Amino acid sequence: MTHPNNRNPPSTTAGAPRGRPAGDHTAKRVELLRAATSVIAENGYANASLRAVAQKAGCTTGAVTYYFASRQELVIAVAEHHFDSFDAMLADVRDQTDIRTLVERWLSHTTDDPEFWPVMSQLLVHARYAPTLARVIERRYTHFRTVYTELLATGQEQGTVRDDIPADLLADQLAAMGDGWMIMAPFEPARFSPSRIRALVEAALTLITPPPCPAHGPQP
Repeated sequence: MTHPNNRNPPSTTAGAPRGRPAGDHTAKRVELLRAATSVIAENGYANASLRAVAQKAGCTTGAVTYYFASRQELVIAVAEHHFDSFDAMLADVRDQTDIRTLVERWLSHTTDDPEFWPVMSQLLVHARYAPTLARVIERRYTHFRTVYTELLATGQEQGTVRDDIPADLLADQLAAMGDGWMIMAPFEPARFSPSRIRALVEAALTLITPPPCPAHGPQP
């Protein structure tokens, strides 16, 4: 018979899944996504094993698999996490139709984050051979371009964006420019100095600004 004084106090974690890691679930998940991002950026996609991610995060492989059941699930979550940053950029400027800020933030995101390009480029290459990942990237990129198109269409209605080219084509052109900057920035850092980034932003905005109205001289 157990003496009353030896009884264990009621557990505040009763009913919690066996082996559940301690701490905030969302925070730990983000920590693991950041660790996976660093592993891919430093060692390449092929070497981004669950064990390598666990070592980077300072935890066990079992802790990683608690949040991500497989390597594929983790990689897809990394892709979703990166596209979340695109959506955040859009959300910040959507109400004000602030194309300038969007272009500036895109360039800053590309040139200031040393892990951004290595990770995104490898995910894009791998997606060609991974249909599930390809569908995620297609869905998220389509959403990005859709909102981008809406921003430009609003600008056209307000007279701040040229309307002689459909908004969806302008969105494709600007997105392609951003992708090109993302690819080349790590190889040509001098080309993306702060002063030249400002010049690139101005040039991009000039391309979508309504052309000046022709002056009407006296009729002969």
